[in-house]
Amino acid sequence: MAEDQIARLEERIAWLEKHITEQDKVMLAQADELTKLREAVLAIRERISSRESPLDPNERPPHY
Repeated sequence: MAEDQIARLEERIAWLEKHITEQDKVMLAQADELTKLREAVLAIRERISSRESPLDPNERPPHY
């Protein structure tokens, strides 16, 4: 009976090790995706800020 318990524990340990490895892969992929998303957000912010006019909104255009 002790051998059966040891075998079950070994199976559980093997399953947990596999599960941990799979979780590590998923977490690394998510970290990469998060990095790319942060870079995209920064690029979008830069584009938006470069479009903002530094002129006074009440100032008349030069053709007036």
